[in-house]
Amino acid sequence: MATFVLFESAVGYGLFEVAEFDEIGQSLDKVQEAVSDMARFGRIVKLTAFKPFPSAADSLEQINAISEANLTDELKNFLEQNLPKVKEGKKAKYKLGVFEPKLGSIIQETTSIPCISNDMVGEVLRGIRANMARFVSVAEADMKRAQLGLAHSYSRAKVKFNVNKVDNMIIQAIALLDTLDKDVNTFVMRVREWYSWHFPELVKIVNDNYQYARLALVVKDKGGLSEEHLAAMTEITGDEAKSKEILDAARSSMGQDISPIDLLNIEVFAQRVIKLAEYRQKLHAYLLDKMHAVAPNLSALIGETVGARLISHAGSLTNLAKYPASTVQILGAEKALFRALKTRGNTPKYGLIFHSSFIGRAKQRNKGRISRYLANKCSIASRIDCFMDGNTNVFGEKMREQVEERLRFYEEGVAPRKNASVMGEAMEAVKGQLTAEEGEGKKQKDKKDKKEKRKRDDDDDDEEEVVVEAKKEKKKDKKDKKGKAAEEEAPAEGKKKKSKKDK
Repeated sequence: MATFVLFESAVGYGLFEVAEFDEIGQSLDKVQEAVSDMARFGRIVKLTAFKPFPSAADSLEQINAISEANLTDELKNFLEQNLPKVKEGKKAKYKLGVFEPKLGSIIQETTSIPCISNDMVGEVLRGIRANMARFVSVAEADMKRAQLGLAHSYSRAKVKFNVNKVDNMIIQAIALLDTLDKDVNTFVMRVREWYSWHFPELVKIVNDNYQYARLALVVKDKGGLSEEHLAAMTEITGDEAKSKEILDAARSSMGQDISPIDLLNIEVFAQRVIKLAEYRQKLHAYLLDKMHAVAPNLSALIGETVGARLISHAGSLTNLAKYPASTVQILGAEKALFRALKTRGNTPKYGLIFHSSFIGRAKQRNKGRISRYLANKCSIASRIDCFMDGNTNVFGEKMREQVEERLRFYEEGVAPRKNASVMGEAMEAVKGQLTAEEGEGKKQKDKKDKKEKRKRDDDDDDEEEVVVEAKKEKKKDKKDKKGKAAEEEAPAEGKKKKSKKDK
């Protein structure tokens, strides 16, 4: 039985016939030996047909289709034209080797061409790829250039994304936010411990880390603290009584004296900690904006921080949307789940969604129920955010109301609304938003059309004025020409009369 191999290169499709495939295909070692021996490989593999790609864009289109296991019309025609014809009702006396099994199954279903995909075919294709320049009349430099260009364009096409829905930025932001939280807490504790040798009473008065670092910069040496510093301290603490308490504590402090060089180091470190804390606040605001742009419904339902952690743990918003609700419920509690399965204990009821306020408000016996219901709504919200073209948080708000009603039902027994009615209200609200946006767009378009029409009318008026002026100039030129002709004729007639008199 004859064996053909389909090879997709950067310059075109190639169809090769393997003469000794049955003999070398007995073991993978023999195939690799035949591929390594270039002289033998050239005898057993022969080029049957080659179809070059007309352009780089067509090359990218064909390779994208192959990577997604789609059979294009060009490839289908190429195979049907160059492979042996098979009569109806009879079995083909050849096989087509392809690298991708999915593509082979599609070719077999569409064209009834028997396809195979195994290690032997992969080794033969590897040999063809290494010796492609020997089979096709394309310079090796041009082949490498085509491969490099196709690789770049293919990679660019794969990493294309919607700028408004960049979940990668959310993943990086939430990871950095968690790291900053740990680092800022560690550094502030170091500032507290360091400065407490000089002013230990300040720790008990001020609990907030950020305020403590700023107050350390204002107070500095407690011996120089006076009522002039009250305004600056009140601005930081927001409480004048607390500022007076700090002043009184500084006057009766039992802390040790501090040298200027030690105080300088504490000040420099406190400034760094303050800058980190301020950057952490800016990063949190950035994360909120990104979550509202990328996953507005998930943010409205469960909160921006918890939603960002879910996306980060899943790897992307698309992955989160593909997860069932049961997976979303225990996302982040994998260790506890596998430990429970191993020891045959109770499986965890919640993972990252435990940080949601709904589970914290529920009673102990209802935490599992509300976490299951909340995971169900999170799964729906993530799918809406991932696959919806528009950007709206109406569904998230409505689902949040449903979770509130379900929580009230568990606590007080008040029956919640049906899901169909709530989603109907959400759809009506979205339709209203779309209608309003279309109205605004129509108004802007009408304004633009009016401006363009006014501009065209002005241009037409200018053209008419130019035409009228041109006509006037033409008439004036004609009059001038007639006047000049009359002036020229008058002296000529005078000269004729004079010559007659002389005669």
